Amino acid sequence: MKFPSIRDIATTDVIGIAIDVTVSEAIEKMLKYEHRTVIVYGKTKYYIFTVLDVLNIKEKNISLESPLGDFDLIEVSTICADKNVLDTLEYLNKSIEYICVLNSDNTLYGLVTHSDIISNIDPDTLMDNFRLEDFLKLGKRIRWVPKEDKTSDILVRMINDSFDNIIVVEDKKPIGILTTKDIMELIKNRSDLSLSVSEYMSSPVESIKKSATIKEALDFLKTKHYKRVVVVDNEGFLAGIIAQKELISLTYSRWATLMKEYQSELSELNAILEHENREYEVRASTDSLTGLYNRHKFSELYLSSYTSMAQRNGDMSLIMLDIDFFKQVNDTYGHNVGDQVLVQISHSLLKTLRNIDIVCRWGGEEFVCLLPTAVLKNAMVLAEKMRKNIEELEMDIVKSVTVSFGVSQVREGDRMEDTINRADKALYHAKES
Repeated sequence: MKFPSIRDIATTDVIGIAIDVTVSEAIEKMLKYEHRTVIVYGKTKYYIFTVLDVLNIKEKNISLESPLGDFDLIEVSTICADKNVLDTLEYLNKSIEYICVLNSDNTLYGLVTHSDIISNIDPDTLMDNFRLEDFLKLGKRIRWVPKEDKTSDILVRMINDSFDNIIVVEDKKPIGILTTKDIMELIKNRSDLSLSVSEYMSSPVESIKKSATIKEALDFLKTKHYKRVVVVDNEGFLAGIIAQKELISLTYSRWATLMKEYQSELSELNAILEHENREYEVRASTDSLTGLYNRHKFSELYLSSYTSMAQRNGDMSLIMLDIDFFKQVNDTYGHNVGDQVLVQISHSLLKTLRNIDIVCRWGGEEFVCLLPTAVLKNAMVLAEKMRKNIEELEMDIVKSVTVSFGVSQVREGDRMEDTINRADKALYHAKES
């Protein structure tokens, strides 16, 4: 079994322009060929110029006669056209979905995207027993907006957060999607962006049930030529979005089985799989929104820290904290704003805590911190410092929030649940006050 070369699967219908070309020339080419991206080549590197860059430039009223070299463009990885598809796997976890394909003389041959890779995976080799509902927690956070929201506000949000799509919902059911392709049409037609997003969204949204297998999802993507699957539950409510590169990642273990028969490619694949396994270990142990440890990983770390404490007859404390009135934040400003609050607080905790401390998102708006070597008194001082730092955070929309804390000393013979329960009771009293 031989895998195809990059030359065989690359898309050659690409636009390449020099870095000294003006923004207006780049936009003109994008509109002429109906492309959402342009490859920009400098002396030794390649970059990508996208429709989101166009929106950002227009938003800041920057002159369209400025050369592309004046902007902080995203560099794109490159690969030789003569290599095979296995060499692309290391790029799948990068945020940029494009890889520049070069000839032997370093001239541009074309592009390889996640779509090209997925089109060259035989569905019969994929995991047909793995269902989307088992994988949703690893997918990206849902970006959704009500159908009444102004298109101009949504475009600003897409620029600020680098979203390439927004799902439009009505009664929590997906009714439309706005992508960078739709944005190109808005620019081309000089559309009135003060209208609601329902005027410009692509509708209806083709979705797939969360009970579907990975094989069915990949077949769906290949047939529809989509970059992502919109997943719904049995009642049609939005359950999540999974990008095609995340689905591709699930195929690695099945590929490893096949590769045992083909020794010439096995060593190369093993190196790639080892890297991917490390990536998955990180993802399985962290909260997808905040990047902090999740509850499962925290439980593991608690046990190892407790064993170390008992062996050295040392001290350890635990802090539990909860954002005050967080439901009001979500109800008033929406879950997207609530997510931003959670992320900002996570960053504040990491800045305040010591390197040896362990912090996790316990669930919802609750966080837990484990402080090895810290006695109760010192843990209370640190909790007060965290409380003050969070209260002084300046947030864009919510402005500020407060947080309540509960602190507990880890005692010899404690189970983790015992320590957590004491901290939770202290937290409850803090909430009452």
